[in-house]
Amino acid sequence: MIDNNKPYLFRFVLASASPRRRGLLEDAGYSFEVDPALIVEPEPEEGFDPVEYTARTAWLKARSVAARRPNDPILAADTVCAVDAKILGKPVDRADAERMIRLQEGRDLEVLTGLCLYRGIDNVWIGCVETSVVRFARLTEREREAFLDTGRWRGKAGAYGVQDRDPFVSVVSGSFTNVVGLPMERVADLFVEFAESLTATNRLNRVSRRPDGAL
Repeated sequence: MIDNNKPYLFRFVLASASPRRRGLLEDAGYSFEVDPALIVEPEPEEGFDPVEYTARTAWLKARSVAARRPNDPILAADTVCAVDAKILGKPVDRADAERMIRLQEGRDLEVLTGLCLYRGIDNVWIGCVETSVVRFARLTEREREAFLDTGRWRGKAGAYGVQDRDPFVSVVSGSFTNVVGLPMERVADLFVEFAESLTATNRLNRVSRRPDGAL
């Protein structure tokens, strides 16, 4: 049930298996359960807009869980790194992680997280994309190999995690938690907007438009 006075406190489902996202929400005091979206994330095509890609992927994740849990609000997220408008997702192996790290070294790059809140029974969804800027230092061969040996690149967009406090990565603009995988400042706003959307939808007895094909 949604408390309109405190919409950010209603219980929801997190459509992600990420322990980092779960930890951020738990630390902030949210009430939720975890039910990961079991989808194959689309491969980013050459020249694909990172904002459009991450927004759509978050929507696909939320929709997939909402299909089996139509009464529950579903929160989904997708985080990617972008270098020269090229999307970097999670590395598939060590060689891929090294390729990503070399591409980012000595540069400022964008980290984008698409968010989507969705409730199937009402056909209501809202979403947004948050962007932060990360500075990646240039590494020596020894430093790069030492980092790859740690395995901390596994399961992380761009092959690194700013929460690991590695000295070669720093957030220079935007939300720190966005780089971790969930922009907590924007999440709070999104819950308020979502509650307002549900209230308006129920009052007018109509459904909102869902995207067909792309956001």
